[in-house]
Amino acid sequence: MIRHLKTAMSAEQRAETDTQVRQTVEGILAEIENEGDVAVKRLSEKFDQYAPQSFRLTDSEIEAAMSKVSKREMQDIEFAQTQIRKFAEVQRASMTDVEVESMPGVILGHKNIPVQSVGCYVPGGKFPMVASAHMSVLTASVAGVPRIVAAAPPQNGEPHPAIVAAMKLGGAHEIYVLGGIQAVGAMALGTESIERCHMIVGPGNAYVAEAKRQLFGRVGIDLFAGPTETMVIADDTVDAELCATDLLGQAEHGYNSPAVLLTNSEKLAKDTLSEIDRLLKILPTAETASVSWRDYGEVIVCDTYEEMLQVADDIASEHVQVMTDRDDWFLENMTCYGALFLGARTNVANGDKVIGTNHTLPTKKAGRYTGGLWVGKFLKTHSYQKIMTDEAAALMGEYGSRLCMLEGFVGHAEQCNVRVRRYGGRNVAYGSSVDPV
Repeated sequence: MIRHLKTAMSAEQRAETDTQVRQTVEGILAEIENEGDVAVKRLSEKFDQYAPQSFRLTDSEIEAAMSKVSKREMQDIEFAQTQIRKFAEVQRASMTDVEVESMPGVILGHKNIPVQSVGCYVPGGKFPMVASAHMSVLTASVAGVPRIVAAAPPQNGEPHPAIVAAMKLGGAHEIYVLGGIQAVGAMALGTESIERCHMIVGPGNAYVAEAKRQLFGRVGIDLFAGPTETMVIADDTVDAELCATDLLGQAEHGYNSPAVLLTNSEKLAKDTLSEIDRLLKILPTAETASVSWRDYGEVIVCDTYEEMLQVADDIASEHVQVMTDRDDWFLENMTCYGALFLGARTNVANGDKVIGTNHTLPTKKAGRYTGGLWVGKFLKTHSYQKIMTDEAAALMGEYGSRLCMLEGFVGHAEQCNVRVRRYGGRNVAYGSSVDPV
């Protein structure tokens, strides 16, 4: 039996909030499309109190920002980028171009071609998300994207030094100090001073996620990566301190970050609720985490591991921390999630910042149909074909002609028939299909 010891805000309440966000984003994107740079500057001044002559940083401004990063911080950024680059390079190597002679004289293949321009958004509202620069900019660089544009909001009226450093070291070709919808809109739609990109990637708040959703189709996007979600799947092999810490560690992201404890131990569930109350009295980010926990926190108790698996796949959380006596069983059987963090030694924060996997992950149940950002998202797999012999051209033409006529496509059939006439030496009348092979 599945029991809820704590429930979150109702679906109806969440839908009302989503409607307000959607309407706001729609209006702002229209302003950017109609007014270009003028709108971008107005919006930046309104939301970030920042309106420079140019939002793009010059080489000297990039150097000046990076000079403010301490030696220790720079070493930490470089260490994280090394881990992320290593894994991205392994992923890239797994994607190979192929070519095969499917039958005598017929060559089929595909090529993996980088997206030609990518806009990478790096959030910086409550917290400067330095790691997001690694995850998008560096990964795009490993994929071979020839134009990488990066944007992040200002911090206290100026570029954030560590974010700029991460962008530059990651391989960004253009760096803009621009936040929120105006950054995403400018990179996707283009303005007088910002050339539009073919694809937009990166996490962000509900407004950024909605902007990407509305722009999808005009540009490509990585995935719908909205407010952070976390789920802890635990049994009595771990204690309440670990569970509560892992839940609140992600709830501090924002006021609308879902955090779910899924367990088959009612004692652990109750102990974790008590431990969360204790931690919220001392956590420096409790002002944010407490709202997320109040409105979006859930505690679900199941009788069996099979029930836990069922609930976990239904929720399809972005981050899933598994701490049980059968972690590999969940790895083998779970099908819907953003990323798994297996065992008590592992934690979501390591995945967010340094371990090497990408932290831009699907939210709002998108894990049912997509994984997270990775080097493959920046590559387009394009097929090609060529026929090398007269015999193969005639044979394919005969089959193709009949299959086109089966669907009523006479013009399609003639494309095949003309090849049969030229390369097979057979007289096929326009609008007819060839004789059986």
